[in-house]
Amino acid sequence: MSLAETRRDQLFPTLCAVQIAVAQHFATAPPRRFEPGETLYALGERHASVFIVTSGEVTVTRGHAMGEDQLIAVLPIGGITGEVSQLGGRSALAEARAGTSGCEALRFDTAHLRALIIGSAEIGEIIMRAFLLRRTALIAEGAGTLLAGRPGEPTLVRLQGFLTRNGHPYSLLDVADGGDGQALVERFGVHDDELPIVLCPNGSLLKHPTNVDLAACLGMTPELDPDRIFDVAVVGAGPAGLATAVYAASEGLSVLVLDTRSFGGQAGASARIENYLGFPTGISGHALAARAFTQAQKFGAEIAIPVNVTALECGGDERQPGDLFTLRLENGIGMQARSVVVASGARYRRIDIENLSLFEGAGVSYWASPVEAKLCEGEEIALVGGGNSAGQAVAFMAPRVKHLHLVVRGDSLDASMSRYLIERIAALPNVTLHTRTEVTALQGDVTSGLTGATFRHRDTGAEWTGPLRHLFLFVGADPNAAWLESCNVDVDANGFICTGQTASGPIWSAAARAPLALETSVPGVFAIGDVRAGSTKRVAAAVGEGAQVVAALHQVLAASPARLPEPAA
Repeated sequence: MSLAETRRDQLFPTLCAVQIAVAQHFATAPPRRFEPGETLYALGERHASVFIVTSGEVTVTRGHAMGEDQLIAVLPIGGITGEVSQLGGRSALAEARAGTSGCEALRFDTAHLRALIIGSAEIGEIIMRAFLLRRTALIAEGAGTLLAGRPGEPTLVRLQGFLTRNGHPYSLLDVADGGDGQALVERFGVHDDELPIVLCPNGSLLKHPTNVDLAACLGMTPELDPDRIFDVAVVGAGPAGLATAVYAASEGLSVLVLDTRSFGGQAGASARIENYLGFPTGISGHALAARAFTQAQKFGAEIAIPVNVTALECGGDERQPGDLFTLRLENGIGMQARSVVVASGARYRRIDIENLSLFEGAGVSYWASPVEAKLCEGEEIALVGGGNSAGQAVAFMAPRVKHLHLVVRGDSLDASMSRYLIERIAALPNVTLHTRTEVTALQGDVTSGLTGATFRHRDTGAEWTGPLRHLFLFVGADPNAAWLESCNVDVDANGFICTGQTASGPIWSAAARAPLALETSVPGVFAIGDVRAGSTKRVAAAVGEGAQVVAALHQVLAASPARLPEPAA
């Protein structure tokens, strides 16, 4: 049974008269009358308000690229429109119109919606549950965005991965099966070299797009105002950065979060985390991060994805307490903040194989999501790595593939993997563990993708080559801190950011204080999570540091009122 059948009362709740009266105190304006068929908000509309029906009915539909609009629900008195995208001021994934007899409804723009959710715990819980379930249902049904291409083609896999990791619903059509995909290509006259294509909810067609192009078309990235000054800018939307966003925003700080790829970071690629406090049955990294992402938006944090930060401008040795920081973005825009939290994590480490880049996205992957699992069904695959992320990926992929070769350089898994994962892997009948082993070569070409790999035993030098369509690399990560070079933030010999008493620098003499526990060599710049030297590489530890740093932010911001730039002459 579908989610709409099993949890319809939670998907489409109706507020009682008392609850509507409470909600009205938070509304943007008094109830407004809409004539029959009049649009409350359109599909793809940015900053679309949420409405609570006070009389009549509202019909909610979603567009379909291959036909007529599809009915989602008819909302009676007390019904609530909207879903997660409207909580963050992003483009609406559905359309709402007044019913055949018209309607009256209370309107809540983003600010007033957040005020309602926070101000009334009872109504807030109802709305948040409905929004989360609606997004889940849209993802399951494949709503809104349409991707068309050849399954397994690298660019299409990249786009699928981007949408999946950002929790954005989409449908996938195969252009070569003679069905709707081929009809769509013929309708728009698309050539082979223009594939894959994306049909956005607003009707725009993208050909072979970048992730940035796709996000812009879908309205996923908020409109950033370079003149706005944030209390804190967080670079990185992994568990550490999202924890900072939740706690800082809930305590009244204005927060900007920037990430170049997706929310969740490396943890978002974990198929199942079973040792995170409070989840005895486990939770996927993506589900955990998606909840934190929504929670941060609930409290008013501005989250921009995908946005690449290329540099942090600090003002050098002449910097004075209270001077603003500027985060320079790839498009040249500079965003200003009174403090900065570096939660940029680490980049996936690559192995030293000459033609590795040829197969990245065409057989070689650095994470194991449902997209990759679908491509690997019934195949023989290999996974390199001995950490917990590798173990979680093995447990997730093994039931879906013919055989899985787990390759590790060490003597065993004992030193690097949790015992529960080791025991689970040992019980999998189609997993072979190869210790003291490494990958030395890859076979294949641009057309066919990865077809095989060569392995070598590190002690005996013995080599063997086997057919292989997919290789997963979980060999650790390097700190993502190169973008801080212009700010002269101290790092250790391995490139991880020094904090607390290990941080130093001439600026501290002007600050007249010692660096706080998570503060870097630049006052007002903090580092948390995997990018920080000495951090514990666990999700719970990252979340803890994200919460801990907020107390230090309050302390620094209270002691150093912002020194605004001098107006131009």
